[in-house]
Amino acid sequence: MAEYDSFAQWLQRLLHPARDSRSANTIEAFGWLLLAEGMVIFIIPRGVAALLDLPDFSVTTAIYFRLVGLLIAGLGTLYTVSGRVNAQGFVFASLFDRPPVPFIMAVLWWNDLIPAILAIVFSLQDFGSFLWTVSAWRTERKQGDRAQTR
Repeated sequence: MAEYDSFAQWLQRLLHPARDSRSANTIEAFGWLLLAEGMVIFIIPRGVAALLDLPDFSVTTAIYFRLVGLLIAGLGTLYTVSGRVNAQGFVFASLFDRPPVPFIMAVLWWNDLIPAILAIVFSLQDFGSFLWTVSAWRTERKQGDRAQTR
């Protein structure tokens, strides 16, 4: 029988997480960052555009920018919840998800599809958080190996 069978048990775990994994904590922190960024983009797209020194854009572009903010917030929710419930499979999967971001951003910038500042910000954020997670994950694995040899 699974450790958590009912929705109420999962909700309880979400509200009061067991803090037993540093790597899951990095995922949760990254999720909160994405959630906050997504909400700010959704609520004040023109303010974010001005902060990033993006060129002035039309009403239609602002709507699309808001949709991007909504998608970022949704991804942030996924990361936050996965970190809070200590979803180690998600932690492992994120080690494949985030490293390509700087390369993707470079290609988008090279093809003049996004401004350099946006490519740099997303690249630093994603790759920096990847390094934090991989460091925590490797430390946990080393500690687990030591515990098994005792």
